[in-house]
Amino acid sequence: MAPYGDWHSPVDAELVASHDGHPEYVGTVGEEVWWTAPRPGEGGRRALIRRRTDGAEVPVLAPPWNVRSKVMGYGGMPWAAVDRASGGPLVVFVHFADQRLYVHEPDAGAGAAPRPLTPLSAVGEGLRWADPVLLPERGEVWCVLEEFTGAGPTDVRRVIAAVPLDGSAAEDRAAVRELTDDGHRFLSGPRLSPDGRRAAWIVWDHPRMPWDGTEVMLADVAQDGSFTGARAVLGGPEESVAQIEWAEDGALLAATDRTGWWNLHRLQPPEAAGERAMAGRPVELCPREEEFGGPLWKLGHRWFAPLTGGLIAVLHGRGAAALGILDPRTGDLADVPGPWTEWEPTLAVNGTRVVGVAASPHSGHEVVELDVCTGRSRVIGSAHSDPVDPAYYPRPEARTFTGPDGGEIHAQLYPPHHPGHTAPDGELPPYVIWAHGGPTGRAPLVLDLEIAYFTSRGIGVAEVNYGGSTGYGRAYRERLREQWGVVDVQDCAAVAGALADEGIADRARLAIRGGSAGGWTAAASLTATDLYACATVSYPILDLVSWATGGTHDFESRYTESLVGPLDEVADRYRERSPLHRADRVGSPFVLLQGLDDTICPPEQCERFLEAVSGRGVPHAYLTFEGEGHGFRRADTMIRALEAELSLYIQTFGLIRSDVPTLELLKSAVPNSTGGAS
Repeated sequence: MAPYGDWHSPVDAELVASHDGHPEYVGTVGEEVWWTAPRPGEGGRRALIRRRTDGAEVPVLAPPWNVRSKVMGYGGMPWAAVDRASGGPLVVFVHFADQRLYVHEPDAGAGAAPRPLTPLSAVGEGLRWADPVLLPERGEVWCVLEEFTGAGPTDVRRVIAAVPLDGSAAEDRAAVRELTDDGHRFLSGPRLSPDGRRAAWIVWDHPRMPWDGTEVMLADVAQDGSFTGARAVLGGPEESVAQIEWAEDGALLAATDRTGWWNLHRLQPPEAAGERAMAGRPVELCPREEEFGGPLWKLGHRWFAPLTGGLIAVLHGRGAAALGILDPRTGDLADVPGPWTEWEPTLAVNGTRVVGVAASPHSGHEVVELDVCTGRSRVIGSAHSDPVDPAYYPRPEARTFTGPDGGEIHAQLYPPHHPGHTAPDGELPPYVIWAHGGPTGRAPLVLDLEIAYFTSRGIGVAEVNYGGSTGYGRAYRERLREQWGVVDVQDCAAVAGALADEGIADRARLAIRGGSAGGWTAAASLTATDLYACATVSYPILDLVSWATGGTHDFESRYTESLVGPLDEVADRYRERSPLHRADRVGSPFVLLQGLDDTICPPEQCERFLEAVSGRGVPHAYLTFEGEGHGFRRADTMIRALEAELSLYIQTFGLIRSDVPTLELLKSAVPNSTGGAS
């Protein structure tokens, strides 16, 4: 028997860091399956992995090659490959360090090295590439080009471009052939029809975000590869099309929320050769109050994939997380059996095989293959193995709470759990409210060793999918419209208060934490309520005005217009809600965690916030990390950040522990950039 928070656990920070991240961007190359995988111990790089037909998992590229794009700040599909009849696979990929496209023949021999396909640019942040389509028969790769035209973060244009595979563009930007004009601010990579005669892609413009409204563009592909007659065929300012794909018969499939939910629709192909328009209105294939798509934060997300024979592999449900097989002719949807409850939006198909990345509350993310003909599913890559006895894992529970307006608030509870410890009768545990990023996103219900790090020590965690989260329809997303800093803060507080009222959590030992937009919610909560004893705030937004006037990257530079309102119309609202301008209301201890290379939420906001708090006697710490951007990827960073967070709770909740370094909490703010506490 030991008090909550004092339990001994084998789930240490080093273990958590070594298992951070999961496979992403799955694709099939002939009979092989490829994906990117995290390498926290190798400077946080993303490795490209191939699973050979004999089952062996081998890297395509050795360190320091880092397969990751920066397009739109969050990146997108960074590779494409084809299996040639002879010579083995041919792959093109984006290298994170310089953002150039490279081509590589991994089976060409030990001396073969990747060759650059695109040039460097000294303008702004240079040239970036994502969502490639490899066309060796044309001698090109088609993809999204993001080109900076000046030094500012919003001095940027985006087009679909064709890059020669012969390397002629590596030194000459003029060799890159642009397939679209820059009439739209944002776009996805092209999707080619089965006959190669048409290309479709998704576009949107400021101030809309892709979950607000997008349009599907359709163009004819001429013999020389140019796009002609581009026209919009679906979508609009109040309709979000999240993904498009072509069916075998030439129909265009789209996940669109025109009904209030991202449901799958079909646009008929033209009935006669030479007809330019898709025929008729979009037909809904499986009407349900469920999501078959999600927010397009990264180019190349795939929530559905057409299979040979006309069936469609789909992700669906609350959160578009369950894998099913849809028959578009009948609307019948059969769920795939298995232990996995959460599938990532990275489906790939090869004939009647479906490959994806899946997890559950009891297992981490794995690469899983389904044979549609037999119904058999199996793990084929990144197989989950328990690094500790599963008895130390949390036992989560999905809950729905009632908000201050009487509406629903969705959350996941992770009560303290330990196979060898129990707390004294009558004691209530401390709880930490986790606010997810985005804010247009959601917290999945999966095994997370970072959560287990706390629950196995006797500290509960509650992940809140506050109003504005995805997975519950457009109306739930739009609860946050012009209410950011209000609804998210109130919903988190409502869950925390309910846990205390129900006798689940100790009201005197509640905390809140979050990163990015979740960091905003955590910081804003400190200025709006005295409910929380402390807060962990990671790479946050703290000043809406500077963030909306050139203080962030282009993709989110107008995001606040829907979250808060137009700046020129509600300038006072921007100031009133910003934690920076409410710093005099902060009375609880906090720790700020910030990457020094973050261009989305720059360190400057943290430094100004600390200056505003300075001299008020509020215990705090500021930890900065060189080489880290928006979100932490390096093992040493994650270890330091996690142990600092636990030390904050030890000191604030009165816990008795000596298994982590003591975080020095100061009462004055002197920002530095040394990677230590200020």
